[in-house]
Amino acid sequence: MTALAWLGFAAGLVLVLTTYGSVVETTILPRGTQSAFSALVLRSVSFPVRVAAALIRDFEARDRLLAYSAALFLVLTLLAWLLLFLVGFALLLWPFSPSVGDALRIAGSSMLTLGIAVPRESGPLVIVYLAALTGLVVIALQIAYLPVLYAAYNRRETLVTMLEGLAGTPGWGPEILMRSAAVDNLAGLGGIYDRWMEWAADVSESHSAYRVLLYFRSPVSRRSWVISLLSILDCGAMHLALCPVTVPAQARNLMRVGYLAFRQLSTSIGHPVPDDPSPDDPIQLTHDEFIAGAEHARAGGLEFERDAEAAWPHFKGWRVNYEEAAYTLAATLDVVPALWSGPRPRPGPPAPPIRPVDRVSATAEVTEIQRVRELRRQRRLEQRHSHTE
Repeated sequence: MTALAWLGFAAGLVLVLTTYGSVVETTILPRGTQSAFSALVLRSVSFPVRVAAALIRDFEARDRLLAYSAALFLVLTLLAWLLLFLVGFALLLWPFSPSVGDALRIAGSSMLTLGIAVPRESGPLVIVYLAALTGLVVIALQIAYLPVLYAAYNRRETLVTMLEGLAGTPGWGPEILMRSAAVDNLAGLGGIYDRWMEWAADVSESHSAYRVLLYFRSPVSRRSWVISLLSILDCGAMHLALCPVTVPAQARNLMRVGYLAFRQLSTSIGHPVPDDPSPDDPIQLTHDEFIAGAEHARAGGLEFERDAEAAWPHFKGWRVNYEEAAYTLAATLDVVPALWSGPRPRPGPPAPPIRPVDRVSATAEVTEIQRVRELRRQRRLEQRHSHTE
């Protein structure tokens, strides 16, 4: 019995140290790694939720169910840590206790600071104090961990919500270009590209360091951070391909940071993608879909500086850098099936963006509308002339 108890002591020491490593790596260490324990808990929580969600045909109902997986992960991770520490400290106390049951009772009393059970000898007091300190530290770290997660979540969702006014919901790259051209705000896209470049860098770091953030869904089922980043990258790629002269310089910076973010996040969930794909590699988006998207942007008043046919290879050369990673994230997280966002685990038609209806006063004069359009046309010609000079 004594030899078995000391063998349990050794196993308990390994269990306590391993669990400490998981706690530190999950809540404190800002690295893109994940302990085997946390990965196991995440898979154990997400798998049954996703199996149940796969049986639901309606996307909004499925989205509501999937939203619980991240919250369950946080709760069950805390409970699992406490349970593992309880077993580990009980094994450490076993050689100093009459039985395993007494060791469990002392370990539980110490971790929860109840004081209802104490060891009969002074030798294991160090273990008891360490167990009490561990219980307090783990709960305190979890309490401090949650504000960090929700602060990153709020930063992410703020810009996603703002994009709704520019691109509707769910987002779509041609829609952003079309609506920006319709309100004569193509030059203003430079500032938008800048903000999304910073957003992509922030999300890339926060969501790879705290991987559970990937599974936190937007408050509205038709919004998704994956679709928003994909749509703004498609907008930038189309802008660069169709209007190479007047496109804001910030578009290129966004593309680089954006596709690196997609690659890093796809790798973090176990789906690495090529680091340097060739511009000639195939993509899933078809040529006809791109032409239709370009015509959609032209309908809003976008003036092409390069014909859509000639722009296709340039757009394809940009999209090959992020399409596979974006489609992987969209399918793995089962986000809203937007246009140009790839397949989902449960097949269904893509959802076009919902946009506000343009309303014009019935008393508006046609000539005034034509005059405004002519002024916009002249302004674009002047901008193009200044760029060529």
